[in-house]
Amino acid sequence: MKLKLTSMAVAATMIAAPVMADLVYPSLSYRTGPYAAGGIPFADGYADYFTLLNERDGGIGGVMTRVLECETGYNTQKGVECYEATKGEGSLVYQPLSTGITYQLIPKATADGIPLHTMGYGRTSAANGTIFSHVFNYPANYWDGASVIVNHLLAENESIDGKKIALLYHNSAYGKEPIRTLEELSKIHGFELSLIAVDHPGQEQKAQWLQIRRERPDYVVMWGWGVMNQVAVQEAANIRFPMENFIGNWWAGSENDVIPAGDAANGYKSLNMHNVGSDFPIYADLKQYVIDAGKAAGAGDQVGTVLYNRGLYAAMLAAEATRKAQEIHGEMDITPAMMRDGMEALEISEARMTELGMPNFGPAFSVSCEDHGGAGAAKVQQWDASAQTWNVVTDWIGADDSVITPLVMEDSAAFAAENNIDKRCN
Repeated sequence: MKLKLTSMAVAATMIAAPVMADLVYPSLSYRTGPYAAGGIPFADGYADYFTLLNERDGGIGGVMTRVLECETGYNTQKGVECYEATKGEGSLVYQPLSTGITYQLIPKATADGIPLHTMGYGRTSAANGTIFSHVFNYPANYWDGASVIVNHLLAENESIDGKKIALLYHNSAYGKEPIRTLEELSKIHGFELSLIAVDHPGQEQKAQWLQIRRERPDYVVMWGWGVMNQVAVQEAANIRFPMENFIGNWWAGSENDVIPAGDAANGYKSLNMHNVGSDFPIYADLKQYVIDAGKAAGAGDQVGTVLYNRGLYAAMLAAEATRKAQEIHGEMDITPAMMRDGMEALEISEARMTELGMPNFGPAFSVSCEDHGGAGAAKVQQWDASAQTWNVVTDWIGADDSVITPLVMEDSAAFAAENNIDKRCN
């Protein structure tokens, strides 16, 4: 069952709706606004996975699932309103899909005892479970991503000492996340780092690309989202920047980012936290039980895209944490507190992904009280304009934990001191 609600309509719906014994997964979606091109496929994939579980399996552990969708427009205030309006529904875990919303929800959700899953976004230092009891950012975080990009460049060059790397970033909390990590890595590896901000929503970048043309960096790394990405790819093509030297993070690597530039986008690279395409057994079940049955979310036109797969992946991880919580507590109709326990005991193995029809879909990882961050690995994918497809060009690349872990500990310790939080996991 799926409900699509605005933040203002949720409260009235809650009053009118009958009390249901189900597993509730709110979806803070954005199908409108300048970031809708990214929000729509994620929301579709997230909803379709739970629909599949209901139609094929009768839910999870015999309990039906319900996706409660609330439109945020990628607006932090609306995101908080959605949270407040839906948390009383028995919501098990929130996927804010926004770093700004995440920062606002961390204290609220923690106080309410409801877990957050900020998969590859949000507050990076939430990977430290000894401080952040209810926030999980597995399978990887922003700082992991920055380190993976540098490790990829090291693999291509053996040494990047003396190279120039420009970071083109969304001028927001999200876009600024990798700066500290790249600054530390520049000290270690000797590359020159240039920081180039792009203001929301990113439609105007002429000045930034004139600066890039003037400075002539060896590589451009992009921390973008929404329309910013496709504009950047087009501007890179306009100045004839070599696309194979232009690499985005995992939020700058969807079909939406490259198709508008046509053949000029060929060779552009980005990270991905999961595999690409629809060549997985689960897609046969999605076709039978969801798509052909007329139960697909949205227009049903996003199936198989990068961000649709990311929504599927997020839903799969939530479902598997639910199963773990049911196992731990011996209860099928679990509470948010039980869900938190399931997330903290989650283990995703290759064998389990294969059982789910998603072999090698993401990295194998496990979560613990101390570590809410997961594997910290990513792959690099490259756009083939002629075939209109992303090709994965590396295996899983790990982050440099000798750099990332101290940064996580430093930032989380500062957060704990500011908020009088005692360490846990003793």
